[in-house]
Amino acid sequence: MSANQNKVALVTGASRGIGASIAERLAKDGFTVVINYAGNAALAEELAQKIEKVGGKALTAQADVADAEAVRRMFDAAEAAFGGVDVLVNNAGIMLLSRLADVDDATFDRQINVNLKGTFNTLREAAKRLRDGGRVINFSSSVVGLKPETYSVYAATKAAVETMSAIMSKEMRGRQITVNSIAPGPTGTDLFLNGKSDELIDRLAKANPLERLGTPEDIAGVVAFLAGPDGAWVNGQVLRANGGMV
Repeated sequence: MSANQNKVALVTGASRGIGASIAERLAKDGFTVVINYAGNAALAEELAQKIEKVGGKALTAQADVADAEAVRRMFDAAEAAFGGVDVLVNNAGIMLLSRLADVDDATFDRQINVNLKGTFNTLREAAKRLRDGGRVINFSSSVVGLKPETYSVYAATKAAVETMSAIMSKEMRGRQITVNSIAPGPTGTDLFLNGKSDELIDRLAKANPLERLGTPEDIAGVVAFLAGPDGAWVNGQVLRANGGMV
């Protein structure tokens, strides 16, 4: 924990699911955590209180990552409160599935705006404002490798995030900032489980050699590795956290 004390981690989409687990884990590891949320202030505040109740430090920050000005204000708030940001975790994202022929313009634009432009907006700020020695951890998805039907637009946004991450890792030369992507497989969150039959969930769970779904804590552990001292030599990579599915 001592290696991470006085360091600040900004986690987007952190009010629930994987993002909330990441915020909790980083706080446990000694980071001060900025909990970004788009709309659910109550969940974000509840998480912040939970973290502080066990001795951690947390701040909530409302911002739609698709809004460049809102992202700038979020970084401003983190710098005003804590002096700067050391770790950016780009967890915010949406997934709207449909066969390519049936995707309407609004569905396409929404995923591009949140998953791709939202990540771009935070990366642009981080590239200029992250403290030297910092970490950028972006979220891709294992569907980039699996390429299942109905995932065309979503997977395309995540493939683009992987490419931006690798290029940014080179552009941070001289500042000791690493940039990596994590590509989870099926993970047991409410968002993932909602609307799926027990049969489908069981089939997805057994699709990898470990024969279970991932947990938010599994993914948070990978983030903690990349954000902490043991991840310092990993740079420009995609870590597929999926139990061996692909």
